[in-house]
Amino acid sequence: MAYTDFMDLAKARYSVRKFMDKKVPKDIIEKILEAGMIAPTGCNNQPQRIIVVESQEGLSRIKECTRCHFDAPLVFIISYNKDECWKRPYDGKLSGDIDASIVTTHMMLEAANLGIGSCWVMHYRPEVLKEKFALPENLESTALLVMGYPAEDSAPAPAHEKSRPESELVSWV
Repeated sequence: MAYTDFMDLAKARYSVRKFMDKKVPKDIIEKILEAGMIAPTGCNNQPQRIIVVESQEGLSRIKECTRCHFDAPLVFIISYNKDECWKRPYDGKLSGDIDASIVTTHMMLEAANLGIGSCWVMHYRPEVLKEKFALPENLESTALLVMGYPAEDSAPAPAHEKSRPESELVSWV
């Protein structure tokens, strides 16, 4: 299902919330990880840290952190190391959430390009995630990226193709 046009890929991708009971092969996981590893980050500091969760035991722990796991056979915990982020000099803002978001987007789009469905989950309890996966204090989680092969009856949410008018979203100066 490789796309030759980015806009076709971007329009076809949707948040999959129903997956087949089928594991994603390691070579495909590696390609998705590579997409995250080449993503741009502030000053190329690469503070992202990605935990691949595919074991039954790990997936059970994910289910203790969120109800939005959708029984996916694969979950990436996307986080960043607060000690490695670029810091804006005049106000101290860290690039970590932005860096991790770009990484997550790259991974999500590469997954779609490879025929793997995904859903970006922000509705989880970070303190439970930190405990269940023994994340050190310097790691801040940004997203759970649940993935797998979309179920036969998987479909975009009803509002998927609705967009606000450009006039509300874009300003020209």
